[in-house]
Parts: sequence; structure tokens; C-alpha cells
Amino acid sequence: MGGSCAQRRRAGRPQVLLPFLLPLFCPALGEPIRYSIPEELARGSVVGNLAKDLALSVRDVSARKLRVSAESLHFQVDAQSGDLLVKDRIDREQICKERKLCELQLEAVVENPLNVFHVVVVIEDINDHAPQFSKDKITLEISESVSLGMRTVLESAKDPDIGKNSLSKYQLIPNEFFSLVVKDNPDGGKSPELVLQKALDRETQSVHHLVLTAVDGGDPPRSGTVQIQVLVVDANDNPPMFSQDVYRVSLREDVPPGTSILRVRATDQDEGSNAEVSYSFLGVVDHAQQVFSLEPATGNILTQQPLDFEEVEKYTLDVEARDKGGLSTQCKVIVEILDENDNSPEIIITSLSDRVLEDSPTGMVVALFKTRDRDSGENGEVTCSLSKDVPFKIHSSSSNYYKLVTDGALDREQTPEYNVTITATDRGKPPLSSSSVFTLRIGDINDNAPVFQQPSYVVHVAENNPPGASIAQVSASDPDLGSNGQVTYSIVASDLEAQTLASYVSVSAHSGVLFAQRALDHEQLRAFHLTLQARDQGSPALSANVSVRVLVGDRNDNAPRVLYPALAPDGSALFDTVPRAAEPGYLVTKVVAVDADSGHNAWLSYHVLQASEPGLFSLGLRTGEVRTARALGDRDAARQRLLVAVRDGGQPPLSATATLHLVFADSLQEVPPDLSEHAAPSDPQAELQFYLVLALAAISVLFLLTVILAIALRLRRSSSSAMGGCFQPVACSKSGVSRSYCDGTLPYAYNFCVSGDQTHAEFNFLTSVDHCPAAQDILNKDSSSVLLASILAPSAESDKETTEQVRICV
Repeated sequence: MGGSCAQRRRAGRPQVLLPFLLPLFCPALGEPIRYSIPEELARGSVVGNLAKDLALSVRDVSARKLRVSAESLHFQVDAQSGDLLVKDRIDREQICKERKLCELQLEAVVENPLNVFHVVVVIEDINDHAPQFSKDKITLEISESVSLGMRTVLESAKDPDIGKNSLSKYQLIPNEFFSLVVKDNPDGGKSPELVLQKALDRETQSVHHLVLTAVDGGDPPRSGTVQIQVLVVDANDNPPMFSQDVYRVSLREDVPPGTSILRVRATDQDEGSNAEVSYSFLGVVDHAQQVFSLEPATGNILTQQPLDFEEVEKYTLDVEARDKGGLSTQCKVIVEILDENDNSPEIIITSLSDRVLEDSPTGMVVALFKTRDRDSGENGEVTCSLSKDVPFKIHSSSSNYYKLVTDGALDREQTPEYNVTITATDRGKPPLSSSSVFTLRIGDINDNAPVFQQPSYVVHVAENNPPGASIAQVSASDPDLGSNGQVTYSIVASDLEAQTLASYVSVSAHSGVLFAQRALDHEQLRAFHLTLQARDQGSPALSANVSVRVLVGDRNDNAPRVLYPALAPDGSALFDTVPRAAEPGYLVTKVVAVDADSGHNAWLSYHVLQASEPGLFSLGLRTGEVRTARALGDRDAARQRLLVAVRDGGQPPLSATATLHLVFADSLQEVPPDLSEHAAPSDPQAELQFYLVLALAAISVLFLLTVILAIALRLRRSSSSAMGGCFQPVACSKSGVSRSYCDGTLPYAYNFCVSGDQTHAEFNFLTSVDHCPAAQDILNKDSSSVLLASILAPSAESDKETTEQVRICV
């Protein structure tokens, strides 16, 4: 066979034509694999070892799913051996009709990788049909006056087989009156003609019975017979004669039914009824009789049905002209059908990938398809095009066979699927086209890391929050599918220690909700930093980090604390002296307080709750400074008491109180012993407070005297040098408020120093603590109060000429 590389014979089987697949013998890479088998092979017969011819091993047959296309109704592949088997009955005459070359086109498909191979199976004819006449009996009327050698054309037998199996010869039973002549037709057929060898005599024998046998060339040969009855009639010695033996006509396939295609005409030299000619089809197959009709009187041939070039390309009609005397003649009418572009191209998808991964390389085959157009010539030439804006292209693998391959990067997150439209257009005029639409789904890979909704998070949490409460939520999205898009959250870094972090905050792995594990305290921890990670479940997993800063907000949960004046053990404040000649605006003292909170919660204000003489002193709202509002009058008492409230700016505000005792005197020696007396109480409530203060002062004095006595006794036991160090001419004591409060609103340290002698009293405020010698820091907060009380009490040593200076540092 043409295009084949080898032929192979199997014992006991018809010859099978196989190709050599190796490039050494078949250099044409696009050449199809060709087999040749006889028709009517039994089901299951082996056509050829397709796997071997494709250079596939037995293991590859099942692994790569070797198969033939679904359109192949006659063949199948043995999944075990790779043999191409006959699947159904193959009748060459039914499949190919009158075509001499009968070929079946099929595709062999393999996967992993996906590919297609073209296979051509040539169906060879066997002698399975005997020649057959359309009638069992032929009746001829021949005039007795015809001359010797007159020929009468007989009906030809039909044999659908081809080649040597077709009709080979005719045989006539021997007789003395007639002989047989076989004439070759222009279409390659054979027509038998009956030749008169001996004059007929109706009176001697009016009927002759003959047997005509048609024999084909098969081995063994097949034959068919027809009975010929010759009726001898009276003389009509001129048969009709056609103008030509063969009529040819070309007819477009789109002509409508009822179209006259040809008019045959025969003449008869006889006269009268012997010259009247009627026309009829002779031996026309049933299909042709349905397509064409013949008018008996006129010889006009008409179409009865639509014509189809793709079904039948040519019709051969035998027309007989017969006169009234029984003489007849025949002619042939050959009708050639011209093709019109009346068939749109077909697109047949032979293989289609269910899913294409988004990381597929360019040029990867995703579909195999072929086109088919039943028209011929340019009407059957097809070109394919693809819909726009798709990352695919069409690659022609061979004639009418195509591959759809990738032609660009795929991104499932942008386009999860593509609706691909393939359009096939022929080259007819006008061109016809058809389309096939299918969907290609893009498979997901883990190519996207999680993305947080914000580049960073700042979380504000008020202190004293309930433990376990949600304080914030972070969210990250991953456009991938399935596990590639499932995000979990975790804490990967923090400025807190690992053990401390676990007790402060945690994160939900699935929701990204941050939980406070404990109540936070703004005064202990004002802010801390976390690094959260969002991680998907892909392989390999992708992750992203985000910074979270947690700010612990302040609540007003700390009341102000008074640093100065320091409180004595009885809860009262120390006394401050004011010169009698103090001018208005003179700074008397200052109330110092701090608040552990921050912001407005630590914004302190100072208010006078109660004063012995309301108009005598003023208090700074924000500074806490106590100043004289006017000069001391004659009617004003020498001892004054102020009750000061310190409030913060929280909501609701918290407060603390401090009591100030102020004494107008030029020196400490002028201060009366009874410090709790009040001059001219203005109301019973003031008198009651006065007596209460007086009682507290007396008790305090007694307590202080006891403490001093105990200290004196203890000091006597110590060395004389240590005793002398305690009572230097100048004594300096640091009170309990020497501590520096740097966390509050007023981070200052105040020194309060008082020095006195017999003639001069000095009040120093807001002096540096560095002025007090370190060697004199021998008194604590309690001892400073005792020392102040001892100074205010009468002293036997106050008459000494030597000036004794005492300094109290606060």
C-alpha cells in the first residue's frame, strides 16, 4: 500500500499491512500507520500490534491508556497486549459503497504525555457477493423479419465487489438461434448483447427459452442467472436508434427537486405504431429510481429528490427506447454531481484535559481535536481560529488534526477558568463555519502567600481588663484554594520574654483573635510589641508577618499621693512659720503630690476645703503653692490651719487631703507652746476642731518627749564622739520625703530647712538637698518631727549665748 513501511503475513489469516515505526525506515514523521485487512473479519480478529508499531511496551499500554478514538465503531485496542482488534462487522460495500479504495481513518490516543497518532485501515474486498440481475426473468419480443446478426442489449448484472471479485463474464446456454457478445462499457462495466445467428420463424417456434449466467472472477467464482424468454413477433425490422450511445450531464447538488436534467431521444425508421417509441429505465437500482424519474413519452429525465454530492458523486442510468413492434435499443446517461459548499466544517474533540495547573509551561497540550468537512476541493479546506484573550494557541499536527497548547502564563486567582471557542471555517464561497465551545478549568497551586489587611496593627487596651477577653483581631487573606488558602495564626516574636508573653497574650490559630490572658496594668506595662505570622497549609507552606503594637491605656485607678507636707505619726502635718511682716504674695509653702496614673488622670488640682481665715491665704490651682493673700492684721490669729484637697482629672476624680498648720512668728522661739489654740473661734464647729487638735497635740508632745528621752538614754551609752556628732551646733535632718518621685506629675525633690538661734529665725524652702552635709543625715522621718517639736517646746538651752542652728531637710 502507498505510504506503508512493511507488510506482514500471519499463518492462517489474511494479509495484514503494518508500518515500520522506526525513523530509520520511515523518515516521514507525520506518516500515518497503515494496516490492510479483508472485510468480514470475525469479531476479535487481530488487525495488528498497535503498541509495537507505536514503540510502546506492554506496560505502557495500560499506563498510558492506549486507545482508539470514540468515533471508531469497528475497532478497539486490547488493553493487555496492545493489539488492534476488530470490534464489529466490517462490510466494505456498506462502508465505502462504490469507491474502489476503501480506507478507514482512526486515531490512536495515548496519555502522559497526551498525544495522538493517525491510523489508516485499508479494507480489502473479498468475494462475498454474487452477480445479480435486477429481474428473475427477461421477456424479449423479436420480429421474425429481423436479419441475422441483429443485436439485442440485455440487462447487465450488478456485483458490488471490486477488482477480480467483480463481474468477469457472461455465459449463455448453448442454442442454435442466439449467441452472446459482451461489450465493454465506458464506465468499466460489461453489457451482454444477444446476437441472432439463425433466422426466426414464428410459425415453427414462437417462443425461445434461454438462460444467461453472470460469473465474477473470485476464487471460488460466484454467479447469478436470469431466464430470457424470446417471443417471436411479426415483422418490425427497424429498432429505435438513440442519437448517441452515452449521454453525459453535470448537475449541481443544490438543484431543487423537479429540475429537468436531460432529454434523451430515439428515432425509428418504421412507420405507424412500429415507429412509436416509449422510454424507460433499464436495470436502474432502487436508489437511482428514487432520485430520478423518466417521462415515458418524451424521454425527459427529472430530479425527484435533493442531490447530495457527499453521498453519491455520479449516477449511471440505462435508458431503453422501445417501439410498438417490440424492438428496442439502449443508451447510457451518466450524471455527474458537482459539489457545492453546503456542509459546514465539523469540530471533533478527541481528547480534553479536565484541569490545567496554573504553573503549566508554555506549549503544554491541553486538548486534541480534528476537523471534518464533507465537501471537496476548496469547499472542504478548513482553517481553525481561537477566541481572543485566551492564553492558548492552535498547533496543526497534521492534515485536519490539531493540538490546543498553552501560550502564556496562567493565574487561577485572576482567571479560574476559560471558555474556549474554536471556530472552523472552510474556503468555500461563501465560506461556512462552525464553532465548538468548551471550558478549561485552571488548577490551583500554592503560589500566593497570606496578605494581612493592614501593614501593621496598633491595639489600644484599657488597663484592668477582664482576663481572657478579646482585645483585637488580625485578618489575613490567601486567594489560593483548599489547604493552599487555609490560614493559621501564631505569635513568632515579641519584646516580652517567652514565659512572660504566654501569661500576657495569646492568639487564636484559626480566627486571628488576640486574647489578654491577664489583667493589664498601665503603671507596670504601658506597651509591648508582637510579631504575628499568618501561614497557609500549602506544600511548601507560605507565610507573612505583621507587626502588632499593644498600648495599655490608663484608667483612673490611683488616687493622688501627698508627698509634702509629710505627716507626723498622729496624722497631722508639720508646722510652717510665716514672718509677721510677710507681704501679699509671699510664698509660704507648697503642697506636693503625685499620681501614678498618666494623662488627665494625673492632672492634679489643688483646692482649699477649710481655712481658719479664708481670705488670708491663696492656693495655686495647679502649682499647690500657698501664698499670703494679704498682710497679717492685728485681729488675725497667729496660728492658722488649712485643709487642702488634691484632685486628679479622672472620671470620676480621685482625691487626697493634706492639713497645713501655719504659724505667724518672726522666730521659732516666739511660737507659743500651745500650738493647737485658735483665736476667737467664729463658730462652735471651729471650737470643737480646736479642742480636738489641742488634745492631739498634747498626746503627740508626750509621745515625742518619750521618744526623745529614749534616744537620749541610748546615746549616752554610745561613745562620746558619736554623741557629739548627733548634737552639732548645726543639725540637719532629711525627712522621709527625701525620696525622689519621678513617676508623678511633679517629679521634684524639695528641701525644707529651718535654722534658729536666740535672735534670728530663718525659713528656707526649695533649697537643694546637697546643702545638707552627709554626716548630719542621722534623722529619719519620725525623728525630724520630734526634732521640730523639741524646737517648738521651751528649751533650757535656749538662753545659751552660743547660737544653735537646726536645719530640717525635707
